[in-house]
Amino acid sequence: MAPKLGIVAGGGALPAKLAQKCREIGRPYFVLAIEGEAEAATVAGAPHAWIRLGAAGAGIKLLKEQGVVELVMAGALKRPSLSSLRPDWRAAKLYAKVGLRALGDDGLLTAVIKELESEGFTLVGVDTVLTDAVAFEGLYGRHRPDAQAEVDIAHGFRVVETLGVLDIGQAAIVQQGVVLGVEAIEGTDALIRRCGEWRREGPGGVLVKAKKPEQERRADLPTIGPQTIELAHQAGLRGIAIEAGGSLVIDRETVTALADKLGLFVIGCRKPS
Repeated sequence: MAPKLGIVAGGGALPAKLAQKCREIGRPYFVLAIEGEAEAATVAGAPHAWIRLGAAGAGIKLLKEQGVVELVMAGALKRPSLSSLRPDWRAAKLYAKVGLRALGDDGLLTAVIKELESEGFTLVGVDTVLTDAVAFEGLYGRHRPDAQAEVDIAHGFRVVETLGVLDIGQAAIVQQGVVLGVEAIEGTDALIRRCGEWRREGPGGVLVKAKKPEQERRADLPTIGPQTIELAHQAGLRGIAIEAGGSLVIDRETVTALADKLGLFVIGCRKPS
């Protein structure tokens, strides 16, 4: 039997999907849900505990008491301010190691993973558990990008690559060669809503998502799901391009059916070299 999995749960549907997968395959698991981030539905019927983001020491103690061996970090987390964190001694020690400048960025994620590994946990990526959620190369559904959309996709990947180098975000929206918006602290959903207000006349824009060049793969892979499709349609976008092999598609069948119904293309692409 696979070792007990600890799911450190942020917002969105991803943590619940991991718990569901564990139940389906009979794998023991425990959910450590982050207060103010994880949703109540995430822990419904699951062995769990709630913890605030700054209580690292208490979280580690709970995971050890539950016999967790492997850990997966899943779901969105708002980048916190130091005052809102109220770090316990363990968290404060960690922040002192990485420096306040790294708070909330990839440097902090990497430091958190190293700290957890020093406690004897093995960190694994979401993609090692939800193997069927890894984005493949090619179309999801029957709609495909036209020539203009392909140009916008290529430009979007260049923009996202630059964002990633600067550790800003994982997504951009491009319409007819114009960058309508890039993802920062607000997250992808808010980016889509915001860009709906800036759409131009003519063919709609394209959302492009890709992981950052130096990103820790075991945390925060770019993710889309049915809600992404709904929001893209509401904002007047014509499609979504995601990094094949480097991003996740949650509820693949629902995403495909919804994109077909709403007339959007969804395509997995290899990042331009």
